[in-house]
Amino acid sequence: MPGDALPAEKIDKRRGTLTSFLKDEARDKGFDVCRVTRPDAIPQAPQRLADFLDHGYHGTMDWMAQTADRRADPRVLWGEVRSVVLFGMNYGPDEDPRSLLERPECGAISVYARNRDYHDVIKGKLKEVATRFAARAGEDVKVFVDTAPVMEKPLAEQAGLGWQGKHTNLVSREFGSWLFLGSLFTTADLMIDEPERDHCGSCRACLDACPTNAFPAPYKIDARRCISYLTIEHKGTIDPALRPLIGNRIYGCDDCLAACPWNKFAASACEMKLKAREDLRAPSLSFLLTLDDASFRAFFSGSPVKRIGRDRFVRNCLIAAGNSGDAALIDICTALSKDASPPVRGMAVWALSRLMKAGDFSDFAARRQNETDVEVLVEWKLAGVV
Repeated sequence: MPGDALPAEKIDKRRGTLTSFLKDEARDKGFDVCRVTRPDAIPQAPQRLADFLDHGYHGTMDWMAQTADRRADPRVLWGEVRSVVLFGMNYGPDEDPRSLLERPECGAISVYARNRDYHDVIKGKLKEVATRFAARAGEDVKVFVDTAPVMEKPLAEQAGLGWQGKHTNLVSREFGSWLFLGSLFTTADLMIDEPERDHCGSCRACLDACPTNAFPAPYKIDARRCISYLTIEHKGTIDPALRPLIGNRIYGCDDCLAACPWNKFAASACEMKLKAREDLRAPSLSFLLTLDDASFRAFFSGSPVKRIGRDRFVRNCLIAAGNSGDAALIDICTALSKDASPPVRGMAVWALSRLMKAGDFSDFAARRQNETDVEVLVEWKLAGVV
């Protein structure tokens, strides 16, 4: 009935009250920033995503194409959504992570993965906020953290948390490049925040910092050349031409993030579960290469590193070993050339081709001349010994 409709001033008051309640709850749960946008705020996203996929920049991440429709428009993911709330939690490091690149005997793990899996930390807190908000508002809610087909960075830009920099990651004037994102979709009508504008200007520090030249143009990334993609998402053989450029990065890469000048305003993380574990700040390759499946799972318990599995992780460590120039790693790499995992065996041979003297490596190959292992044979051919 027309007479049952709330007056405009009451609608605005309810909208403001619910929005303030939500932001207060977010602050109480440890989120550093919480802002709201509309579900139709990223009309340019479908075409941008289509261009990204058409160029093959997603590599082997087939799920991006499979979920493109839902990913590009929140209303396709959930038709009833009226407001999209973006949450940010600072995970800034207490030192420049690039300093570890000067210690080739150690493995460099991306800042975000040096403690608890942020998916678990953020989602747990989001669920607490969502439960209290739903009870207060009497509205439906859904929470998402990275794994769902939600384009959090464009939405966060429209909500005003920051802007997508030339490295395609979110940049905040207050927190630099170091914000974990989560989102809450709701049927509630909330107060909408103003979007943030791009503050990159003529700067290209992030683009120039990339060791593998993964940016074909500003604001575009080719995941197939990105070290984070190669060491985390990519399950197959890593291009031999890119291996030397990976250095000692064994899980992810922070170079483009750390290079951003806006990090001068950033502070280190306050959430204890996001502060780096001491044993993950600079773990030695000699230790990491000894991990079998059980010890890998135990050492990385609760860490996002655990999800790629021992074999892919040791593959990464062997690339770092081959780049280290450390002859002390020859024995463990030789042992790994007989590992149960084919990718590990193959990468161990590549590492040995770089660590051994030419004559010693030829002798090693000769002793294994009856080897029929495809992965090993490929690496021998690359090394020019067969």
